[in-house]
Amino acid sequence: MAKKTKMVFACRECGYNSPKWLGKCPGCNAWNTLVEELDVSKVRPSRRAALNTPTKPQRIKDVTPLESSRVRTGIGELDRVLGGGFVPGSAVLLAGDPGIGKSTLVLQAAAKFGASTGKPVLYVTGEESAEQVKLRAERLGCLGNELFVVAETMLDAIRNHIKELEPALCIIDSVQTLYDSELPSAPGSVGQVRECAAGIIMQAKSLHMPVILVGHVTKEGTVAGPRTLEHMVDTVLNFEGEKFQAYRLLRASKNRFGSTGELGVFEMRQEGLVEVENASKVFLDEYDNSRSGCAILPAAEGTRVLLVEVQALVSPSPMSSPRRRFTGLEQNRAHMLLAVLERRAGLRLSQLEVYLNIVGGVMVDEPGADLATCFAVASSAQEVKLPPATVFVGEVGLAGEVRSVTQMQQRLDEASKLGFQQAVVPKLRGENVRAPKDFRLIQISNLREGLEKFYLVE
Repeated sequence: MAKKTKMVFACRECGYNSPKWLGKCPGCNAWNTLVEELDVSKVRPSRRAALNTPTKPQRIKDVTPLESSRVRTGIGELDRVLGGGFVPGSAVLLAGDPGIGKSTLVLQAAAKFGASTGKPVLYVTGEESAEQVKLRAERLGCLGNELFVVAETMLDAIRNHIKELEPALCIIDSVQTLYDSELPSAPGSVGQVRECAAGIIMQAKSLHMPVILVGHVTKEGTVAGPRTLEHMVDTVLNFEGEKFQAYRLLRASKNRFGSTGELGVFEMRQEGLVEVENASKVFLDEYDNSRSGCAILPAAEGTRVLLVEVQALVSPSPMSSPRRRFTGLEQNRAHMLLAVLERRAGLRLSQLEVYLNIVGGVMVDEPGADLATCFAVASSAQEVKLPPATVFVGEVGLAGEVRSVTQMQQRLDEASKLGFQQAVVPKLRGENVRAPKDFRLIQISNLREGLEKFYLVE
């Protein structure tokens, strides 16, 4: 009599395993996310271990480091977000909405990486045929002798291709299409995604080969598949952008080998993704200082400073509960700033609708945006225009005080470079910050003091 296969129930969101079905996952508290999966530990307990060569514990000071710490991709904005390029053996998860340009980005990176290193690059496509990939490569100008493409979804076949070709970089587009023949579940299920990703990552680390796993996102904006996939990789890159805008933003939500504060900016054109070197100028192309409710913020994104426009619209509400809508700003912090404006600055906003937007689809979640947000809201509420050629930067506390933020010197230098003439900033108490040439600093200690200077409160 055949032995009955051991089954478990795994959560699609966090990967939690349960011996029986539950309506609510104990791991992430999500409802109706447990699906039936084969218990892989009962089927192949030593399959993963066979991928790596046996090793012995050694003193950390005796570990021989890799000869090259990083390898550049040839795309400056991608290298910036990665922290300087690929680390040998690293696993990178690239996630984004369908049609945002993930395949275009990795194909361009593969071609430039192969051309710069002279080593083979393997592009594994599970969603398209090799002929379709070639058509896109011709349009993008990515036909290089070092770029190899194969249409395959079976894990063992892909692993054999990697072993035979020994590429310097491997790209899997996408990880949700892979399947392992030893698992009975369908491609894209929790068990398949987790096991296939583990197999590719372990082989990549044993060969010191960087690998890019392209993944989809759910309607909530999170990476599709189990959350354990994010823990398995070294870097998680999010490719963002509005569907009807040409600009795309690349940022890291996790990076074991670099900062997560860097931002890469691209423009989608007919010939593919083009790097945007002066992103601040792009975001301010249509800025008009003759309108109320508009404030310019020098936002720090890692080592670079972006000047973005914060727009506010305050209007009477026909309903008893006025609406609040925020785009590009952290929701809870925006609500807090409205409460501070009402309580500490005397603006009556409780019966008014407030809409906030960061122009260009940029997401700003740093405290330095507080002052620009408050001035934009006050300007719209009072129908008073803010002074031209002025930037606003500073953190606002619950008592209405204005606090200093990091990288103040870089923010002021960038604003001066783009033609701005003055900045509203917190009191600089002992900080080594100098005003650029022909640049004026308006220092304030609390929010109400700053609003009174520009006749925004009575």
